[in-house]
Amino acid sequence: MTTRSDFKTIVRACMARTGENYTTARAALELDREAARIAHERLIRPHVEGAGEHLRLLRIPARRRPRFAVLLELLARFVPGETYTETQVNAILRPVHDDVAYLRRELIDYRLLERDSLGTYWVAPRPPVRDGNEAQESGDWERIWLPDFLAVGERKTE
Repeated sequence: MTTRSDFKTIVRACMARTGENYTTARAALELDREAARIAHERLIRPHVEGAGEHLRLLRIPARRRPRFAVLLELLARFVPGETYTETQVNAILRPVHDDVAYLRRELIDYRLLERDSLGTYWVAPRPPVRDGNEAQESGDWERIWLPDFLAVGERKTE
């Protein structure tokens, strides 16, 4: 069991890692991980077949919330801290769906991947700050999963 001061220390560490304010960081720590994962899987289930490396999109979701959930599944195929050429990104996305250009653009537009003018891609080093509609689209799973995913990449680069 943690004390109130221990919890504040954990929240402040989360703030330092993510750049979030205290209230947002505390709320993220209080989220129910299992409920968020179940909700995430419920969003993607109608649009995919298979799982993990064998995941294949049946169709790209038209609604933003399920589309974003699918993008998180795609992001898991990349390694934080590594760089990729456009050809490599396409090769990672092609087994999932033939429209790799659209998926690549969506990953960039949602600030999950970044790129430079030379065509080099990488996983965004920090979770993007989401407000308004974007915050509603992203859901709890991004707030739980993405910081952990990015932290694994930070440990690999150290």
